[in-house]
Amino acid sequence: MHLPVRQLVEFLLQTGSIDSRFSGFDRAAEGARIHRRLQKAAGAGYEAEVYLKQEYSAAGVDYLIDGRADGIFTADGLVTVDEIKTVTIPSEQITQDMKPVHWAQGQVYAAIYAAQHSLAEMAVRLTYFQVDEEKIIRFTRRFTAAELDSFVQALLAEYAPWAKRAAAWAGARAASLQALPFPFDQYRGGQRAMAAAAYRTFRDGGRLLCQAPTGIGKTMSALFPALKAMGEGRGERIFYLTARTTARAAAEQALAALRAAQPGLSLKSITLTAKDKACLLEKRECTPDACPYASGYYDRIRNVLWQALDENEFTRPLLEELAARFQVCPFELGLDLSLWCDVIVGDYNYLFDPVVSLKRFFETGGDYLFLVDEAHNLPDRAREMHSAHLQKSQILGAKKLLGPGKGKLKNALGKVNAALIELRRRCEAEPGRTFFQAEALAEFNKLLGRCTGPLEEWLDEHREGEAHEALLEVYFALREYLRVSEGYDDHYITQLAAFGGDVRASQLCLDPSAFLDKSFSCGRAAVLFSATLSPAAYYKDILGCAAAKCAALPSPFDPTRLGLYCAADVSTRYRDRESSLGAIAAYLAALVAARPGNYMAFFPSYAYLAQVYEHFCRAYPHVPTILQESGMGDEARQAFLAKFEVGSGGTLLGFSVLGGVFGEGVDLVGDRLIGTAIVGVGLPQVNPRQEALRRYFEDTRGSGFDYAYRYPGFNKVMQAAGRVIRTPKDKGTVLLIDDRFAAAGYCRLFPAHWNHCRFVYGSDELGAQLARFWGQT
Repeated sequence: MHLPVRQLVEFLLQTGSIDSRFSGFDRAAEGARIHRRLQKAAGAGYEAEVYLKQEYSAAGVDYLIDGRADGIFTADGLVTVDEIKTVTIPSEQITQDMKPVHWAQGQVYAAIYAAQHSLAEMAVRLTYFQVDEEKIIRFTRRFTAAELDSFVQALLAEYAPWAKRAAAWAGARAASLQALPFPFDQYRGGQRAMAAAAYRTFRDGGRLLCQAPTGIGKTMSALFPALKAMGEGRGERIFYLTARTTARAAAEQALAALRAAQPGLSLKSITLTAKDKACLLEKRECTPDACPYASGYYDRIRNVLWQALDENEFTRPLLEELAARFQVCPFELGLDLSLWCDVIVGDYNYLFDPVVSLKRFFETGGDYLFLVDEAHNLPDRAREMHSAHLQKSQILGAKKLLGPGKGKLKNALGKVNAALIELRRRCEAEPGRTFFQAEALAEFNKLLGRCTGPLEEWLDEHREGEAHEALLEVYFALREYLRVSEGYDDHYITQLAAFGGDVRASQLCLDPSAFLDKSFSCGRAAVLFSATLSPAAYYKDILGCAAAKCAALPSPFDPTRLGLYCAADVSTRYRDRESSLGAIAAYLAALVAARPGNYMAFFPSYAYLAQVYEHFCRAYPHVPTILQESGMGDEARQAFLAKFEVGSGGTLLGFSVLGGVFGEGVDLVGDRLIGTAIVGVGLPQVNPRQEALRRYFEDTRGSGFDYAYRYPGFNKVMQAAGRVIRTPKDKGTVLLIDDRFAAAGYCRLFPAHWNHCRFVYGSDELGAQLARFWGQT
């Protein structure tokens, strides 16, 4: 059994409560930075990040134990393992016996090293770094090799019941997955091809980008072959990663179908939910004083896990029920259970976000299979994960909340505020009150760094009230900004923008490809899939998958059931929008007049949508319409979609924003939606930030406009068009309204199942074409 050193000692020896009062920022990344700093300062003869592994047998179980020792050095003839820990508790409270788990980690590494180098004695040194005081406190203990070996053997013997349970489960899982049948009577068109390509990737390792049209059954086409590969010993765990809750629900439904196809399937799956959503309290505060589910968590969790592992399907409701029954935190319970699960379903951030990624899996990587759903969303999500923003109003507001008088924190915040005032002056002198620079704001970042220690002290001393909440948010914003500054390189640009009396400093990740590549390298294989991953070369590049294989599957549906038209005589360019209103309204009227039913029109902005909507309602008041409004909540969205009923016998035209909540992930099957119109080519709004993106990719790829505008825009067009044909029985129309769709630069982006697109020049011609289309049986 493979068992990382850290997992072994923390599982058996960690005690006490969850106390994350300041851990909302990336404490692990900060710890890693301090590790590197101390390791570098140690000088010659200090070997950092030493990978160690050793096989052991204990209580009838064979183990492979491995991990990285922070440092190994020789002093006075004695080889010493250095274990570095960053802490926030005051230095006077740091004692050598405060955390036995810290000694244990060093002792296991020392045992391995002593055994491999035939040493009779070794030392373990604990190096504590107090982050606020920047104070280093060290403790050293000597051990004989026999003592170290006995310590490891005792740990492994204590872990043996868990190891035997895991080994028995792995054997049952392998046999069960090898016998697992495809859960449906037959494959859909293209589904077998996608499953085969995915299986080869999981079996052999590597990455695959798969563009598969809507309706092919992408979730099952990726999940089933991953499970079959796992059953053959190729992959120890599957991560199904999504951008939206609905996609996670689709993964759960696929798992349920597999369990139904093979009752008694030996497969443990878990769906991870964000901490705020999972919390059982009205207001989340993860401290032992405020939360009974955090208090004593580590003292109870092993007993809870042993009982909970009798279950196989850990959904959010089950995790909440278990947490309430055993009085443990549902979020942390989910994370701890994930170590014992075969399939983990969750948001992209569990792999790609440097703050919240699952360090228990990805610090060292493993034989993991990554399934990335709706992968066209990943570039923008990754950019946000690696960017950070800070506003002057946040700093000044925090300073005012401290009240009258002087103090270390108030002084530090005052210096940051003064620096932002100076940056605002620079903005005022620039066109549009904004400017960019390639270099990081080094001096500004130093000022921010001097705020964090005093802020932590203040927050610890003032635990209640509105000021605490506000300053805690500022603290997290500072930590996030500093985290990004640590990795700032030529993939970034700094933007300063003034608005009103405020100014915002932003560190913008322009190119996330290197970060994504590093994340994918944590596993054995990755399959990224979507209905829109074209052009393949662009997505391979921007997703950090330069060597990936690509597959573009044909639509499984009869192309004659999709009427595809392009109004090639209308310009929707910004300068032509006022003059385009009448023509667009006429085309929409012709579209809905051809056949009663539900339609949706997509626009590049709310402003343009409002203009056309007003014109259309005046010209065609007899056509029922519904309008998407900015900032619609969940209830309003559901009410909007509920209007698209089946069998009403009438017509409804919905006006929506391209790339918005109704432009993808909406499944209006059959007559719930029989047509869409897409106004414009979906180009992102021209603004200073988008222009910075264009310049970056022009300089680095020679394709600035394509990378910043054309490709992301056309992806939105494809997603909106995909709302129409969802099943083989569906029949419907798609109308593209913009003369640019007829240009070669866009025609070459059309998928194969769009080859029958007809270009029309006038609403009367469209009406005639639609009459022929709907007249066909």
